[in-house]
Amino acid sequence: MSLNSVDSDFQSLLQQTLPAERFRSAEPRHLEEPRGRYQGRQSLVAMPRTVEEVAAIVGCAAQAQVGIVPYGGGTGLVGGQVSFEGPLPLILSLERMNAIREVFPEENVLICEAGAVLANVQSAADAADRLFPLSLASEGSASIGGNLATNAGGTAVLRYGNARDLCLGLEAVLPDGQIWHGLKRLRKDNTGYDLRNLLIGSEGSLGVITAAALKLSPKPAVSGTAIFVVPSPAAALSLLALARDQLGEMVSGFELINGQGLTFLSEVLPEVRQPFEKHPQWSVLIEVGLARGMNGQAALEGLFEEAAETGLALDGVIAQSVEQGAAFWSVREHIPEANKRVGAIISSDVSAPLSCIPEFIERGKEAVARLGDFRINCFGHVGDGNLHYNLFPLPGGRSSDHAHQRAELQRTVHDLANSLGGSVSAEHGVGRMKVADLERYGDPAKMAAMRAIKAALDPLGIMNPGAVLKT
Repeated sequence: MSLNSVDSDFQSLLQQTLPAERFRSAEPRHLEEPRGRYQGRQSLVAMPRTVEEVAAIVGCAAQAQVGIVPYGGGTGLVGGQVSFEGPLPLILSLERMNAIREVFPEENVLICEAGAVLANVQSAADAADRLFPLSLASEGSASIGGNLATNAGGTAVLRYGNARDLCLGLEAVLPDGQIWHGLKRLRKDNTGYDLRNLLIGSEGSLGVITAAALKLSPKPAVSGTAIFVVPSPAAALSLLALARDQLGEMVSGFELINGQGLTFLSEVLPEVRQPFEKHPQWSVLIEVGLARGMNGQAALEGLFEEAAETGLALDGVIAQSVEQGAAFWSVREHIPEANKRVGAIISSDVSAPLSCIPEFIERGKEAVARLGDFRINCFGHVGDGNLHYNLFPLPGGRSSDHAHQRAELQRTVHDLANSLGGSVSAEHGVGRMKVADLERYGDPAKMAAMRAIKAALDPLGIMNPGAVLKT
């Protein structure tokens, strides 16, 4: 069914329903995305304050058959928040719905609205002596609604899981304007289909998340951070296995760092202090969160001693203070910014079974080399199998020089990930950028089920048209 564009008649319908101050023209931030790949079109932005107002807006859109593009913090990397083709949609911003509604420390639950910024949710949990462990480089601007809509991952998935694992209940507006009151604080609720898990990861294509009941955790009594130099990605995986044998589920972060990324940091962000004067080819950043009475430094020292004896670690630095640990994380967190400044030809967000990661890295290097000479920065959350695989021109070159190769290079990386039983979208979602990839690699039965669900819940196709599924 075809959609209509936002026009004066639709704007009049909205303003008959809600106060005029709930609407404004789009600002540049509503039309851009971090990688600069897509440019949105000037449209009307709705900025509701309550779930009832969201329901009224969605109801008007359904009546007029106008598409809706939900907008959270605008930090998505696959174009899910930016519409650049088709009938002009309404932009629905949740930024005014940003309240922390309630905190239940003894239940380890926090209820907040979808527009709440992730960093503010972390702070609210901290004020209750609890931890909300979702952690992203964009946490100062990313919103909880967007985190859930894309099932965000981040650096602590190894221990705490993705956003999906951190959500107990949702409040949402469905495509017909109905409000689903699903803000339950239950760990067990087997009453039929799980709408919560259906909406999480749907990127606004099945409804608008307006609030969430989030799962908190006790704060680790003691933490420790270290960077170990490893001889290879295979050794990094063996080191992870050793760390988990010694410390169980107390390993909360395990990040693989490539020497190319450290070189980029030195070139374009020299103010970021690095722990090694000579950049190691491979290293891992490890964080542990321990129980009361344990010693983080001692635990990491014991790990390093055994790793060194077995050849899994060649060198290492263990943080002697919270500040030094934060400095180690600063190295990891600035790698994406350095990549951006250098200028990537392609940036891939893939995953593979843990045991296949070394094969993926080696075969990826060989496959890319057959297409030309490139610098590769492969890094990421190797503890949960998620790699960011980025290709760059040789020194002195420009990414634009390889524009004609981008599609072939991206497909080469994605074909390899898929052949190893991996995913071409590990944590950033599908958005608009990977719709064709989902069609290419998606299981036929799954794709048929997804289309059936979309047709059943959103028969008019008004929810984030063009995102996730081909329209």
